[in-house]
Amino acid sequence: MRRVALAGFLHETNTFAPTKAAHEDFVQGGGYMPMARGDDVLSRGRGINLGIGGAVQHGEGAGWDMVPVLWTGAIPSAHVTRDAYDRISDEIVEGIAAAGALDGIFLDLHGAMVAEHVDDGEGALIARVRAAVGPDVPIACALDLHGNITAEMVEAADVLVGFRTYPHVDMGETGRRAAEQLDRLMSRGAPFAKAFRRLPFLVPIAWQSTRADPAKAIYDLVTECEGGEVSSTSFFFGFPAADFPGCGPTVISYGESQGAADEAADRIEAAVLAAEEAFAGKSYDPDEGVQEAMRIARTATRPVVIADTQDNPGAGGDSNTTGMLAAMVRNKASGALGNMVDPRAAAAAHAAGEGAEIEIALGGFSNIPGDAPFEGRFVVETLSDGHLVASGPFYGGAPLDMGPSACLRIGDVRVVVTSHKAQMADQEMYRSVGIEPTKQDILVNKSSVHFRADFDMIAETILTCVAPGPMPISPASLPFKRLAPGMRLEPLGAAFEPRTGVQTGKERETSQS
Repeated sequence: MRRVALAGFLHETNTFAPTKAAHEDFVQGGGYMPMARGDDVLSRGRGINLGIGGAVQHGEGAGWDMVPVLWTGAIPSAHVTRDAYDRISDEIVEGIAAAGALDGIFLDLHGAMVAEHVDDGEGALIARVRAAVGPDVPIACALDLHGNITAEMVEAADVLVGFRTYPHVDMGETGRRAAEQLDRLMSRGAPFAKAFRRLPFLVPIAWQSTRADPAKAIYDLVTECEGGEVSSTSFFFGFPAADFPGCGPTVISYGESQGAADEAADRIEAAVLAAEEAFAGKSYDPDEGVQEAMRIARTATRPVVIADTQDNPGAGGDSNTTGMLAAMVRNKASGALGNMVDPRAAAAAHAAGEGAEIEIALGGFSNIPGDAPFEGRFVVETLSDGHLVASGPFYGGAPLDMGPSACLRIGDVRVVVTSHKAQMADQEMYRSVGIEPTKQDILVNKSSVHFRADFDMIAETILTCVAPGPMPISPASLPFKRLAPGMRLEPLGAAFEPRTGVQTGKERETSQS
């Protein structure tokens, strides 16, 4: 019986976002399951669409003696605070060190974590785990395809295995694949050969969906490259809103020989480079997008779905900007918007009661340039305690606690107002406050791509809009300071140079005054 320690620490960090991730955010979990320790990691992780769920499933089938330490995740935001990073990392490392003799270690990570004091959150954590267990105990990591993979991560871990879908519907499957690789490493008693490649351009997340080319073809190739002497291959888009030198797309492969690993990595790298020009898409400003949605809705039989991509809480947004709400009201549109995260507005709705009218300033409190609270008189249509089961493919049946929630209506626009933050990627988030999403003319989702997993099937079409928000649709709009020299800021775009960089808004104002 192989004795394997399991732990997880997930966060995708937008270093330009307005709000940091504190320890309590990891305890609560947001769109993830709440923090779990010991046997709770197994009982609560079992069957859930997360890397830990796939690892537990494989471990039980393989007869592992599993030693669960700690699993936690927080919804994307700005940096993880020093306090949260150190407390969680220390607990994981100390728990693994105290576990006694181990045959292997499984880590469920994201790959794009930046703390207040550590650029490469995962690289530093894996290196600490390596130091604790020594050079001979294999370490396998399941990672998000948005991981910014660094040389330190590659060096410290024996195998890094990434998602192959965006929307992420294969999180559990990725955990299972990583656990399988760990079994192979424990059986062979020696590490794989590794090949690591870094790509020279950033890709906007709105155009990364693996449901269509070019990403679909690239991930088909990633799967095709595995087999024979090649044990595992991954392509990571990277998360393009992280201002440190490790930000960017990467390829990694593992094989029985260096030649086999290199050949697979070279094939995937060449395919990504050849597809650079194809990573593009059409977007609308708020009024254009709403007007186009209204035009389509006149003859549509299903909702027109708009992605409010720049306030995507899955990329660091606070899910409270008001640009799309204002455009819906201004154009007298009919439909629903979710989620607007505003605990004060939710509390006011609960205090007033269903059927009441309340005059409030909704959202708009994250100090995003061009954004402001939306002042208006709303009808409180329904109230909810915020507890729901997100049954769609992305959340995969996860129970979510959105906190006190409400459906507020202004004109013909209904707004899902919640107290806790989670990406609008499941139809049940609308239904939890009494809105039937399939009956709406227009749905405005604060998401970039993940919502497609549950909304593609009900959408007449999908439009992408660019209202003010902390996650610009193009990375070229971000004020980078520390990106790797020569990294192109978007496909076929200008290369970053540290001496000039991209000016911040304050610097532009100074230079123009």
